[in-house]
Amino acid sequence: MRMLRLLTVIMLLFSVAPTITAQETITVDFYFPTATATITNPEAGESIEAVFNRYAAAFEAANPGVQINVVYTGSYTDTRNTIQTEIAGGGAGPDVAVMLTTDLFSFIEEGTILPVQDFIDTMPDGEAYVADFFPAFLLNSLDEEGVIWSIPYQRSTPVLYYNVEQFAEAGFDAPPRNRQELAEMAQALTLPDGQRWGVWLPTEGFPIWLFSAFVIADGQHFVEESPSEVYFNTPQTREALDYIISLSRDYGVMPGGTLSWGDGPSIFTSGKASMLFHTTGSLTRILNEAPFEVGVAFLPSGTAGEDGTGYGAPTGGGNLYLFANSTPEEQAAAWAWIQFLSSPEIQSDWGAATGYVAARRSAWELDPLASLVARRPQYAVARDQLAFAQKEFSAYRTIDIQGIINSTLSGIISGATTDIEGALTTAQAQIDSLLAEYR
Repeated sequence: MRMLRLLTVIMLLFSVAPTITAQETITVDFYFPTATATITNPEAGESIEAVFNRYAAAFEAANPGVQINVVYTGSYTDTRNTIQTEIAGGGAGPDVAVMLTTDLFSFIEEGTILPVQDFIDTMPDGEAYVADFFPAFLLNSLDEEGVIWSIPYQRSTPVLYYNVEQFAEAGFDAPPRNRQELAEMAQALTLPDGQRWGVWLPTEGFPIWLFSAFVIADGQHFVEESPSEVYFNTPQTREALDYIISLSRDYGVMPGGTLSWGDGPSIFTSGKASMLFHTTGSLTRILNEAPFEVGVAFLPSGTAGEDGTGYGAPTGGGNLYLFANSTPEEQAAAWAWIQFLSSPEIQSDWGAATGYVAARRSAWELDPLASLVARRPQYAVARDQLAFAQKEFSAYRTIDIQGIINSTLSGIISGATTDIEGALTTAQAQIDSLLAEYR
């Protein structure tokens, strides 16, 4: 049965591959990061590198004369650094790469990438193609003029994982809807002496991603339309910090300090935490490892509104970027490869294989993703949460500003920084100084 499903998917891949003709063999260098390489398809037994190689073989069969060179380039940061180093040294770099959505403005400034809007405008169905992507995912593809520079691909949002069995033992039949319910339910689920924590909220190293869920849910994201404006020293930031610290300080439902991102899934699946904030990219792993029923819910990161909910989340993950150093022939082949990877059929296969959120609406109506959601509705939660999601933090000088925000948040949450007001004021001044030239 598994072999039959694989053959069906392969035949489907052939049917959706854009066809181009080439007089000589064109090689498209395609770079992808480790965040995808560590996930495997539990049904097909494939690594993500194998998945990409399968896609490449299907594309090449439909496009004789085009070769896809699939290159694993390490972490997202490694991938960005590799590309920048290669191009700065006079090398060609890739033709297409999966990179963080937050890399957009850095690469625009460097002149490294091409706006895919120019290629979309040549498509007979370009408007329909764009309209099929979830709007929340497109937010990180746009510059301030509304031009599309990258195509959503391996996208995610953080979600709330919860242990259904432990919930039932505590008398809960539904997940928390807002931050007050989260704290109260976590108290009931916590066992003494660290035997079990009510919630695990990782903030180690890169706290901005999960932290932004709290400010989004309360109506003031760090960034809005203009990449030259960043709102960090706000009442929403101060209230969110106080709440997160209170989970250990006042409620006693998680350890104090900054908690490990990497350990979160294993702590949850071992039963040592009843709830976990983590990426939907961990869904396949968590479902496979947990010896209990796993619930998945929207992040209850805000204060309760009129309907009792306080939902909010950032998007995350990587987009497909097209590079300027390529020849026109390579760019045409690379754009065909991007169309192929972003097709509903491939997005359906990719979402089912990894747990990343298929970026196109129509992908959810196709197998294997449609059948997977019917069996495991947990896979649809991150998709549905997009109604409450905003873009991942991205601005001019993104890397530098993220560094300021992350170090400030880490210092406060860890307890190393006690003057919270002073730290936020200093950080905002540093951010404003970096952005002054863009205003």
